[in-house]
Amino acid sequence: MASLRETIYSMYILLNFLAFLPLRILQMIGYLGAWVLYQTNSSIHRITKINIQLAFPDLNTEQQKHIIRKSIQSQCLSYLECIKFWGMPAKYNLSRINQIHGIEYLEHALNEKKGVIVVVPHFGSWELLNAWLCTQTQPMIMYKPNKSKDLNRYILEARQKTNAILVPIDETGIRAIYKHLKQGGLTVILPDHLPKPSGGIYANFFNQNVLSGTIVPKLAQKTQCNVVGISCIRTNQDSYFDIYCTSVSSEVSSKDVPTGVLCLNQHMEQMIASAPAQYIWSYKRFRNCYGNVNPYKS
Repeated sequence: MASLRETIYSMYILLNFLAFLPLRILQMIGYLGAWVLYQTNSSIHRITKINIQLAFPDLNTEQQKHIIRKSIQSQCLSYLECIKFWGMPAKYNLSRINQIHGIEYLEHALNEKKGVIVVVPHFGSWELLNAWLCTQTQPMIMYKPNKSKDLNRYILEARQKTNAILVPIDETGIRAIYKHLKQGGLTVILPDHLPKPSGGIYANFFNQNVLSGTIVPKLAQKTQCNVVGISCIRTNQDSYFDIYCTSVSSEVSSKDVPTGVLCLNQHMEQMIASAPAQYIWSYKRFRNCYGNVNPYKS
C-alpha cells in the first residue's frame, strides 16, 4: 500500500512538472505521441477510424484518413493541454484565448435570469473553456471523483482555483443543478457521454441511432431555462484558442423528450462540424446503437 501511495504521489509531482513546461513543448510531445499512435495498431487509432467511417461515410478513403490522423493529433494535444491548464493560474489560461465569437448569446441567456445550461461536447479544449466561463458567472459543474483520493488531488486543486461549484454525478447533483437553474444560475453539462439505459433514449447522432442522454432536455423542459452551446477550438496557432457561443433551439425543451434529445444531438453535430478533427473520436460513443449493435466488437 505504501508503494502505491508513493507511485500516486510521484504521478502528482510529474503532473505538476509537466504543467510548468512551455505549452509548445507539451504540444510537440503530443505531436510525437500522435505520430506513434497513428503508425501503430493502437486502440485510439482503431476506435477513431471506426467512428470516422461511421460518422462521415460520404468521405472517400483519403479524406477519412486525413481526419483520423488530425483527430489523433488533436486528442493527444487536448490531454496534454488539460494538464497544462489544470496546473496554471487563471491569468495564464485566459491569455491563451484569442477571440470570442457569439458572446451575445451567452450574455442574453444570463441577463434573462431564467437559468442557463451550457452544453459542451468533448471537443477542442473544454478545460480552458471552464476557466473562461468562471470569469462570466459561477457555474455549477458535475464532477466524478477518481477512486483514488490521492490521484484525484491534482484535478481537484485545479478546479478549486476557480469559483465553480462542484456537485456529484448522481441524484443529489441533479437536484442541486435543478435548484441552481431555478434560481437563475448556470450549469455546464457534457452531454455526449453514452448514458446508462435508464438515462437515455435512442436518437440519431452522426448517422447512428445511438443511446443518447435525456438529462439536458428534461432539465430544460422542467426549468424552462436557456440552453447555449459553447466550444473552445484550437486555432491555426496551436497555442491559442477561439471560443464560440451558439444558441440551441427552443425545441430542446420540448415536452416530447425524443424531440428535445434529437435537437440537442443535431446541435452538437453542428458544433463539431466546425472543426471535426478536434472532437474526441477515440471514445466508444456508438457502442450501444439500436438493435444491440456494437461496431467496436472485433
